[in-house]
Amino acid sequence: MLIIRPITSDDYPALMQIAIDTGIGFTSLPINEDLLRKRIKHSEESFVAQVDKPGDQGYLLVMEDTETGEIVGTSGIEASVGLDSAFYHYHLGKVVHSSQELKLHNVINTLTLCNDYTGAAEVCTLFLKEKARFGNNGRVLSRFRFLMLAEFAERFGQTVIAEMRGVSDEEGHSPFFQWLQEHFFNMDFQTVDHMMGLGNKVFIAELMPRYPVYTNLLSQEAQDVIGHVHKKTAPALKLLQREGFVHRGYVDIFDAGPTVECELSEIKSVKESKRLSVKVTSEVSDAVPHIICNTVLENFRAMEAQIAIDGETAMITPQQADALGVSDNDPIRVLAI
Repeated sequence: MLIIRPITSDDYPALMQIAIDTGIGFTSLPINEDLLRKRIKHSEESFVAQVDKPGDQGYLLVMEDTETGEIVGTSGIEASVGLDSAFYHYHLGKVVHSSQELKLHNVINTLTLCNDYTGAAEVCTLFLKEKARFGNNGRVLSRFRFLMLAEFAERFGQTVIAEMRGVSDEEGHSPFFQWLQEHFFNMDFQTVDHMMGLGNKVFIAELMPRYPVYTNLLSQEAQDVIGHVHKKTAPALKLLQREGFVHRGYVDIFDAGPTVECELSEIKSVKESKRLSVKVTSEVSDAVPHIICNTVLENFRAMEAQIAIDGETAMITPQQADALGVSDNDPIRVLAI
């Protein structure tokens, strides 16, 4: 059985291995023991914090195979970004150069540095090991977060974003960053990516171009990847698009990968999830696959399960009830897959 639960300090070795497996460009999991342990500690504190509005909380969860104890994936949510340190993006805009006398009209794309997503919630840190990439596991590891958002909406910013990994080759070279490196940074992409993972973002404000950049001044290779995702990220982007996430012209400042957004209340899975009462029974007929979770944040559990629904009641098995830590008449949140 695969169960999703909050990360604990005992999961550090597994998290470090995941950080190694994700490779360059996965900024939220730097290969650094101190930073990863701090990320775990911050998540543990966030799950027990008593809050009624979004703050700097960060919730990191793992998918565990309960038969082997192996951690096969991670997934997370940041409650509200940009509150403790600036959260940067480029925004794609346009300027018009026009002359009636010369009968010229040129529309030119621009990139402008901004902090427009300050205060938004962010779904992040999604990774599933290849050995577990079958069935509905990928969907469950991504979509259970929308059940969390629905159940504990007061803890999260009302705009939800996801930063998509931009285009880079197998050595980690980003065509977009190569242009930045040539003109503004004397560092390679791997070094900058590592510094971002360590939380060192001061250099962004110090070294990034302060004025709008005309995209036609970039190399053709750099222009071609603006707003495009890494090939390994394409499935995650499609899943988010089906949930209602859209790209409104914001891209990552280093690899130009798109950031997509949706209002929390408009996310498809948030709207379609239901809060039902539990009935534990050894015989569940006409069961269909759902993502289900309990409603206790400190002891949060989520999983895929075959369940049956009768009105406002969800029939689940004793094994499923044990995994979620619920019993008869307890509330759970469910979402049909």
